[in-house]
Amino acid sequence: MLDLEVVPERSLGNEQWEFTLGMPLAQAVAILQKHCRIIKNVQVLYSEQSPLSHDLILNLTQDGIKLLFDALNQRLKVIEVYDLTKVKLKYCGVHFNSQAIAPTIEQIDQSFGATHPGVYNSAEQLFHLNFRGLSFSFQLDSWTEAPKYEPNFAHGLASLQIPHGATVKRMYIYSGNSLQDTKAPVMPLSCFLGNVYAESVDVLRDGTGPSGLRLRLLAAGCGPSLLADAKMRVFERSVYFGDSCQDVLSMLGSPHKVFYKSEDKMKIHSPSPHKQVPSKCNDYFFNYFTLGVDILFDANTHKVKKFVLHTNYPGHYNFNIYHRCEFKIPLAIKKENADGQTETCTTYSKWDNIQELLGHPVEKPVVLHRSSSPNNTNPFGSTFCFGLQRMIFEVMQNNHIASVTLYGPSRPGAHLRTAELS
Repeated sequence: MLDLEVVPERSLGNEQWEFTLGMPLAQAVAILQKHCRIIKNVQVLYSEQSPLSHDLILNLTQDGIKLLFDALNQRLKVIEVYDLTKVKLKYCGVHFNSQAIAPTIEQIDQSFGATHPGVYNSAEQLFHLNFRGLSFSFQLDSWTEAPKYEPNFAHGLASLQIPHGATVKRMYIYSGNSLQDTKAPVMPLSCFLGNVYAESVDVLRDGTGPSGLRLRLLAAGCGPSLLADAKMRVFERSVYFGDSCQDVLSMLGSPHKVFYKSEDKMKIHSPSPHKQVPSKCNDYFFNYFTLGVDILFDANTHKVKKFVLHTNYPGHYNFNIYHRCEFKIPLAIKKENADGQTETCTTYSKWDNIQELLGHPVEKPVVLHRSSSPNNTNPFGSTFCFGLQRMIFEVMQNNHIASVTLYGPSRPGAHLRTAELS
C-alpha cells in the first residue's frame, strides 16, 4: 500500500517520487514506468472522438488515484483520491488516513484545522469540505439522513455542519479556491529537469510556403544557485530551411536523440526519375521531444530540409513520445475574392475546417499505417496524409491533426543569422 504525503495546492507523493500540479503528462508517465513494480494496473482514459472536450486521465486502479490532465496543455490539473481504503495519506508527516486511522470529519478537522462550512450536494449525496487547494467529499451513512442537511431546511443553517462520524469518500488536490474553476498551473521549476520547453511555435512563411520556425522557449535558470532562487527564462529562437546543423545546435541546443533514416517509404510517391536509386548515406533527424519538433537534415549538405510538428493527441501511434507542439501556421486562402489573405491553422484545428478555408486537396490522401515491426498491428488504425502548400498534414480518424511536416527549397541562412545577431 502506498504511503503518500498530501501538500495542498501542490502535490501528492513520497520521498522517491511526486505528482506535482502543472507537471507534464510525459513526466507522470515516466514516474509510473519507473515504479511499475509498485504502481500497477494503470489505465489511460480519454475521449477518442472529442479529445479536447474531456480531461486526459491516468487511473491508478490498484491505488484508488486519478490524475486529471488538462485536455489542451496536457499538464496535471487535479489529483483525485477516490478510494481511501487503498492508500495511506499523511499531512505534515502525520497520518490522517491509514488502516488504523479512519478519515472521519473529526480526524480531518484535527489534521487540517478550521475552514469554511461544508456544502451539501443533494444530487451526489455528498458533503464537500473545502480548503485552499484541497477538498474532501463525505458520504452520508444512509439516504434517510439527506433531508436534514438540505440547504433550504431550517433557513439553510443545517448545511453548515457535517454530521459526526462521516468518513471521506474522495479527496481532491488542485490549484486555487474552487475545484470547479481550477486550471492547470504553469509548469513548476522542479519539473524542468534541465530541459527546454516550447510555449509556442510560429511557422514563418514567404511567398511560396513555409520558410522556418520561430520558437518561444521556456527554461529554468541554471547554475549553482538554489532551486528556490531560480527563475523561469523566456526567450525566442528562429530556425530556417537551409540552416546547418551547427546553426540549429546554437539556436536550440542538443537534441534529445539523433535518428538516422534507414529508408524513405514516401519516396515512391516522388515524380523524380531517380527515386529508386539507393542513397549512399542517410538523412538524419534531430528529435526535440520536449519541443514537439523534429528537424530533418540532408545527409550530403547537412542543411535543414524538413520540420515535423507533433500534436501528441491520445489515440495516435506516437502518443506520449513528444510533448504537444503549440504551433500556428499561416495558410494562404485559395478562394474567390480572397487573394493574398491568410488564415491560421493551430494545434487544435480540425482538418474539415482547414479544407473549407483552402479548398480540398487536389490529390487523394496517402494512407499511413505505422507498426513497430511487420508482424505487429497498430491498435489505433491508419492516418491520412494530405499535401498542400509545401506541407503534409497527417490527419487522424477523428479529424484532428496528428502532425504537420513542413518542407521547402533549401535556402542559405547566413544573412538571416547576421541580421538576428546585430
